[in-house]
Amino acid sequence: MIKHWINGKHWQDAPERTGDVYDPSTGKVANQVAFASVSEVDAAVDAAAEAFASWRNASLAQRSTVMFKFRELLNARKGDLAAIVSAEHGKVVSDAGGEIQRALESVEYACGIPQLLKGGFSENASTRVDVYSIQQPVGVVGVISPFNFPAMVPLWFVPTAIACGNTVVLKPSEKDPSASIFIAELFAEAGLPDGVLNVVHGDKVAVDRLLEHPAVKAISFVGSTPIARYVYETGTSHGKRVQALGGAKNHMVVLPDADLDLAADAAVSAGFGSAGERCMAISVVVAVGPVGDELVEKIKSRIADVKVGSGPSCEMGPLVTGVHRDKVTSYLDAGVEAGASLVVDGRNHPIDGDASGFWLGPTLFDHVGTDMSIYTDEIFGPVLSVVRCDSYEEAVEMVNSNRYGNGTAIFTNDGGAARRFQNEIEVGMVGVNVPIPVPVAYYSFGGWKESLFGDAHAYGPHGVHFFTRSKVVTSRWLDPSHGGVNLGFPQNT
Repeated sequence: MIKHWINGKHWQDAPERTGDVYDPSTGKVANQVAFASVSEVDAAVDAAAEAFASWRNASLAQRSTVMFKFRELLNARKGDLAAIVSAEHGKVVSDAGGEIQRALESVEYACGIPQLLKGGFSENASTRVDVYSIQQPVGVVGVISPFNFPAMVPLWFVPTAIACGNTVVLKPSEKDPSASIFIAELFAEAGLPDGVLNVVHGDKVAVDRLLEHPAVKAISFVGSTPIARYVYETGTSHGKRVQALGGAKNHMVVLPDADLDLAADAAVSAGFGSAGERCMAISVVVAVGPVGDELVEKIKSRIADVKVGSGPSCEMGPLVTGVHRDKVTSYLDAGVEAGASLVVDGRNHPIDGDASGFWLGPTLFDHVGTDMSIYTDEIFGPVLSVVRCDSYEEAVEMVNSNRYGNGTAIFTNDGGAARRFQNEIEVGMVGVNVPIPVPVAYYSFGGWKESLFGDAHAYGPHGVHFFTRSKVVTSRWLDPSHGGVNLGFPQNT
């Protein structure tokens, strides 16, 4: 049984409800996870609130020491965590290892918290009056993370929140919950005081309680756009600061002058890595001008070589659940019915190993229309759609008209076109000959339009801003020459 982590230890009370945790490669139930009741969420929030009273006053030296120690422990145990992620999510171990390596970057950024929390100081803003700014923690923070990155997304938020002096209640996906418990245990080993990080598992019951609890001051969320909107509207209606990252439909625009081999490699890598279960996956290739036929053939030939299965040499694993696999598969029929050309049917792709799991191989559609569900919907699976257009301007209009604005990429050898694209495109993260433009940890991650609710992106400088409140202090220390009463309105002199 996978239990909650509350106040520095595994929660021992018997759960009222539980959920199944599957091994996606076999399709079999591998474990059970406790689902939190309202009272158990309250216990986690109470522990966090009690811990906040002392942790907010912990020195920057103490906080950074804990963070450095956690970084060393995570780096030493990243193989163990990758195995946990692979077993519950289904992504191959090498991909899980890459996830954790990127997570380490966010941890390392949080290690620099003494520098990141430096305020400003103005001496003699008025005569013998100094003005300075400080950043203080907001309090108890709720983090609600998705199934597709069970280690990386929690580590986008938790280290920065803790380093800033907040305490955290983390609600991971119930589909792959063990990574969060592993992270909490490592933090405890690193010397994090009890109650600073708590983990509760579950479903909407746990989410709603975090959104409604008066002691929770801020919410960080990553998931689908409908749920992100719900989290944002519900959380803000209860007076909370909320950042809610939603869905995506990421386009890769390929101009006629592009290196088509490079573009085809990128389309396959970014479209089918982690079985397409990435919010930054490329799901639409926009072939501009005459390149469509050749580009589709190059992508098709590379798909044939993608090794799908659970063996050590495999490049792509199963989808996370049978329900999700069936939902993704339904789009293959929908695309054909809508008139798209099914160039590669992932249902026919060979599987290396046990084929009884939640498998679907890489799928490629051509001649996709922008009114088809395979274009409009976030499929979140290994389905790549090729849309053709005649000009750069038409491609930009297509991307900008899409309701999502998470990530996009352009492939070209024309520097002027690339510079124009990055200026004109209405998307939060842009790649130039880079198909998955996830920012490094000292920038921030986030989209535009219906890919983000709230005004703060994740991690980096935006993360520090989100997890702190700014306070400005105006002070005057009297010198022996001071004296006299003045009833006039205070003026700067």
